[in-house]
Amino acid sequence: MLYKTLAISNPDDLIFGTAPKPVKTRNYGIEIGGGLLYPELNFTVPAMKLEPATLKEMYGHYEQIVREALKRAGELESPGVVLECETLPQQTEFPEWSETIAKILLEGMAKENARSGLKSALRFTPNDNRDMIRPPLMRSGYHLERMLDTFERVTKAGSDLISIESIGGKETHDESLLKCDIAEVIFAISVLCTRDMRFLWEKIVDICNKNGSTPAGDSCCGFANTAMVLAEQHLIPNSFSAVVRVLGTVRAIVAIEQGAKGPGKDCAYENPFLKCITGNPSSGEGKTAACAHLSPVGNIACAYTDLWSNESVQNIMLLGAMAPTSYMEQLIYDCRLYNGFKQYGQGKLLRDQLVRSDAPLDSRAFVFTPDNVVLFSKTIVESKDYYDAGKNVSRVVAQRLLDAGERGETRIAKPEKRYLQKVIDTVNKLPSNEGEFIDKMLQKIDKSKLKLEEYGL
Repeated sequence: MLYKTLAISNPDDLIFGTAPKPVKTRNYGIEIGGGLLYPELNFTVPAMKLEPATLKEMYGHYEQIVREALKRAGELESPGVVLECETLPQQTEFPEWSETIAKILLEGMAKENARSGLKSALRFTPNDNRDMIRPPLMRSGYHLERMLDTFERVTKAGSDLISIESIGGKETHDESLLKCDIAEVIFAISVLCTRDMRFLWEKIVDICNKNGSTPAGDSCCGFANTAMVLAEQHLIPNSFSAVVRVLGTVRAIVAIEQGAKGPGKDCAYENPFLKCITGNPSSGEGKTAACAHLSPVGNIACAYTDLWSNESVQNIMLLGAMAPTSYMEQLIYDCRLYNGFKQYGQGKLLRDQLVRSDAPLDSRAFVFTPDNVVLFSKTIVESKDYYDAGKNVSRVVAQRLLDAGERGETRIAKPEKRYLQKVIDTVNKLPSNEGEFIDKMLQKIDKSKLKLEEYGL
């Protein structure tokens, strides 16, 4: 692990809109993390067939989204906005489609800049299609080649920021979640994920550097967000989901070690820990992302973020306007309020209220208090390697939640205390050496679900 100290060691220095290492976008020079909180609109097309016969209709949706959403942003005099386009699987499989979408969005951004002076930036996030065959090919093959071609094309087109929600390690992780098996979760995140992230992000960073885009960051969406959703559905304990949430940081930091500069992806709820460790700016989503998924962190998610996102919304008609336009307005008003608090010297007051409104009610929110963000981040950087970090932070989070439940700082149901104690007991019995741990886990997991050579094992 490259990071051995924290970029933010004082909890009071964690605040929305400000990061130790701001990022300036390539097209209009928006400084993310430089003092202001900016809206990040995430959007997609409505449910439709994506095939050559429907390309005109698909492109028309993106033309409408960028025209109408940015027009509203200009009318509301937003100091700047970020657009995020997450591709659907078919749009990654046919990279020329993604290239055309990027050009449509960039052209729309230029038109609104000429009309109203609005500054905007484009984050492009290709879908990771590598698991479309089972077991997945992670380091070779058709889907990897198409995905890398998509990165190449959208960076050459002029995208400001590049992200992905990579899926290396999911072959074993999903089943491990349902079993609440922390050893297998650590194997997926600290062993498989980190190896895949190193392989993939070295390539993404090279493409971005060559073509002038900023490599922004990855998301633990397929892992920790899956845990959060399973907990929302009462399929796994909230507190186990909270442990996995923080553990996901061990995976996500690899992208930054390979050269990602932020802002981290909106659905990467591990971003507060990454910001604390690296100083990179981040994006976040909470209450305004209810169009995409429900969560227990609607307010606290904005406490330290530098972009405020809606996650993803389809281009459908609502009573007020098309959905992306409506969400652009909501995000702008949120950011206007938060920036106003900072302008009048009350930013920390608002931050603390965002934290207090969620943290006492749910363990999944409690792990995001300022003190906890610093504690868990410090635990990670003081570990000797990713495996050690996975063990250490899992144990520390579980013990912190047990102690907090006893003191009434947050809600920990009695049955969940058993799961937390089991996490601690299991981690304490794991081998100290990663090699021994891998050998042990390879005797336990279903090896037919993955190709070990695709992880260098």
